[in-house]
Amino acid sequence: MVQIPNTPTSADVARLAGVSRATVSYVLNNTSAVRISEPTRRRVHEAARELGYVPHAAARSLRAGHSRMVLMPAPAIPVGPLYSGFLNELQWALGRLDYTVVQYGTVGLQGDEAARAWAELRPVAVLVPGAELGTQGVRVLKRSGARAVVTLGPERVDGAHALLMDHAAVGQCAGAHLHGRGRRRIGVVVPEESGLEAYSRPRLTGVRQALHGTDAAVTELPLAYTEESAARLAAKWRELALDAVFAYNDEYAMLLMRALQDEGLRIPEDVAVIGADDLMLGRLLRPRLSTVHVELPSGRDLAELVDRAVRDPGGEPEVHRVLGASVVRREST
Repeated sequence: MVQIPNTPTSADVARLAGVSRATVSYVLNNTSAVRISEPTRRRVHEAARELGYVPHAAARSLRAGHSRMVLMPAPAIPVGPLYSGFLNELQWALGRLDYTVVQYGTVGLQGDEAARAWAELRPVAVLVPGAELGTQGVRVLKRSGARAVVTLGPERVDGAHALLMDHAAVGQCAGAHLHGRGRRRIGVVVPEESGLEAYSRPRLTGVRQALHGTDAAVTELPLAYTEESAARLAAKWRELALDAVFAYNDEYAMLLMRALQDEGLRIPEDVAVIGADDLMLGRLLRPRLSTVHVELPSGRDLAELVDRAVRDPGGEPEVHRVLGASVVRREST
């Protein structure tokens, strides 16, 4: 018969460390309300490591009345280096506050249906990017025990904390820069990939706002993120007679710039090109890529907002405008 070793308990840790079970709980749960000396903390952690003891998350949730899980729907679209860096910082900061971040795949689920699926996991907080959640979804999550619902998008949702990300400002910066460089026939790339509309449409609107009342014309340019799609667009560029393009972001800008150069068009003499996100790769191109530097919210600040909301679930929802945008002019414009 196979012998299954006994699972170590907090009582075992307490005996080995020479402390009470309450002290073990305070140390391993990072309880700040009780002062525990540093030598005692070290003894408890060393005993837990020696025994292979791991606190039981479900039991801890029962004692606290809520979990420590922060749920983030996994992006349904590819995320670039900028957003990946933000997510990494956020997960690190939440971990420091003793939360566990879980990314939930929601392919095929949207709106209230997605909210019900998230609610089944009983998270203490939910962070929702884009425009995926409505008022009813917020109610579903709160009824299931979520103490904090935070949206990251262009508009606030009733009942949720909001980090408002104004992508129109990115387009305004790009459009004003191209106009200031003397360009008057300006194309704006709108990615064909599903899920990017929440970002691309406000950026297109921002360019139009920046050029409203001027002598410049704006042309919308659908583009898939493939070499074939870029080559087709570049092949009809002379027919379009555009002298500048805001290419949605740096990745689309690099894709289109190479296709334009393959067609014999000179950057920036024939076509000025500007992207957004200020990626390192854009600085390595020749000519170097002009871009709109996008300032995302601090992952640490967002983690602290989540913690405040969890501690005070009845508080008034906070609203912060967090997206900054500024032009970085390089050789491509």
